[in-house]
Amino acid sequence: MYKTDENEYEVFDLRVIHRKNRTGFEANKDLPIVLKTIVAGRYYITEYLGSAAFSRVVQAHDLHTGVDVCLKIIKNDKDFFDQSLDEIKLLKFVNKYDPGDERHILRLYDYFYHQEHLFIVCELLKANLYEFQKFSRESGGEAYFTFRRLQAITRQCLEALEFLHHLGVIHCDLKPENILIKSYRRCEIKVIDLGSSCFQTDNLCLYVQSRSYRAPEVMLGLSYDEKIDMWSLGCILAELCSGEVLFPNDGIVTILARIIGMLGPIDLDMLVKGQETDKYFTNELDLYHINEETNQLEYIIPEDSSLEQHLQVTDIGFIDFVQSLLEINPQRRPSAAEALEHPWLSYSYESSSF
Repeated sequence: MYKTDENEYEVFDLRVIHRKNRTGFEANKDLPIVLKTIVAGRYYITEYLGSAAFSRVVQAHDLHTGVDVCLKIIKNDKDFFDQSLDEIKLLKFVNKYDPGDERHILRLYDYFYHQEHLFIVCELLKANLYEFQKFSRESGGEAYFTFRRLQAITRQCLEALEFLHHLGVIHCDLKPENILIKSYRRCEIKVIDLGSSCFQTDNLCLYVQSRSYRAPEVMLGLSYDEKIDMWSLGCILAELCSGEVLFPNDGIVTILARIIGMLGPIDLDMLVKGQETDKYFTNELDLYHINEETNQLEYIIPEDSSLEQHLQVTDIGFIDFVQSLLEINPQRRPSAAEALEHPWLSYSYESSSF
């Protein structure tokens, strides 16, 4: 009656590093970050890199290995702590199956608990695609994201996604900020941030993906799978090509109107089965929203547009490739493995180096 399946569980070892003869409580909830100091007797902080919703990031020199690393300091909050433990578990899992570091996924070096904070130590990379494109455009220099480089970035992203999906992992938050450049010259990238990722066998949450990169099936409250990552990649490529976000971060109903106007109607079957459909569509399946000032129902008419108009390029192969990723019905959207076979990825642009 009381037997359990031991194979169902595994132990997660988390080192707790503390000073001798000291309790674990700190004077402040936030850990002060001081340059040129050593954390946990090992990591010499050299530069502050930035902050995100639930972490701060610094560059540090690992005194044990002599390598510069990225140190992610998770804010002192239980929800952030739990989500970050999930990220560590997933990074350990995917790194284990990629011992040669060939799948373009961030490498995890170390993790520990110190001064009431969880620390994640990983490889040090360069700018993310959002930051770099912004810098590239504002500097007025030669455009970095040529079709040849877009090809290289796409291939690496697809190889990373194919690997994750093969392991049963859905990334769930693919966006330009979560693709970092490893080498500008060789146009090498790494996919990061598995903090929102999940296994396909998990109880899947309705609220995944950043809104501008969110797949239609997620917006409508349908069951979803790894194909949501393919939709996100299509949005990213369109953005890198045009310099503009494909589906700006407005309300969901506005994004749905833009999707319909650009890519065509949503399948009736998807609308009928969607748990969230009635939030955005009337019984007659017209898009609507409630005007907050008048509390009146207002219909929204999708404005006709096209992907070609947004991209403003004439490369038929590239347009066809992006269009295939932005297939509204996930059943007709290609898998990562199928997308890697698309003719555009084998088209030979000028043979000049990156």
